[in-house]
Amino acid sequence: MSATDPDDPGVPDDVALAHGRDESGAERADRNWSELLQELRVMQTGVQVLTGFLLTLPFQQRFAELDRYQLTLYLALVCLSVATTGVLIAPVAVHRSVFRRGLKAPLVTASDRLTRLGLVMLGLVVTGTAMLAFDVVLSRTAGIVVGACAATLLAVLWVLVPQRLGAAARDAARDRARTVAHVSP
Repeated sequence: MSATDPDDPGVPDDVALAHGRDESGAERADRNWSELLQELRVMQTGVQVLTGFLLTLPFQQRFAELDRYQLTLYLALVCLSVATTGVLIAPVAVHRSVFRRGLKAPLVTASDRLTRLGLVMLGLVVTGTAMLAFDVVLSRTAGIVVGACAATLLAVLWVLVPQRLGAAARDAARDRARTVAHVSP
C-alpha cells in the first residue's frame, strides 16, 4: 500500500473520504484486516494441500527412480513450500503478539508485506511442482517448458492483471477529481 492509497490505514481520513470511503483510520484498518484474512484463508489452504502432496511423494513407488536433478528440485520445493506455509501463516502469529495493543494499522501493513512475499513464494512452488511433474512424466524439456508457461501465466494473473486494474482505478479517480474540480465554483 502507498501513502496515497485510500485503503492504507495510515492515510488521513479526509483523503480516504475523498476516495468514497466514509470510515475512520481504525475502521479502515479493521476492514483491511478482514479482507486480508479472507485472502490468506484461500492461500493457506492451497499451500498446505500442496505441501502435503509434496511430503507424500517419497512414499510413492516411483520416487526411487528420480534422478539427481529431480531429487534436488523436489527437496528445494519441499523447503520452499514449508517456508511459504510459514510466511502465509505469519500474519496470524503477528496478530496474536500485538492483539489488543492498538497496533492494527502496523499489523495490516506488515501482514500485507508478508502476504505479497507469500504470493511470490507460492508462485515459485506451483511453477516448480508443475516442472517436476512434467519432468518425471514426460521429459526435462517438457518440465522446463511447462515451468516457463506456469511462471508466465502466474505473472500475468497475479502481477499484470492487478496492475492494470490499479491503473484503471487511478485513472478513473483522476477523471472524477478533474470533473469535480471543473464543476465546483
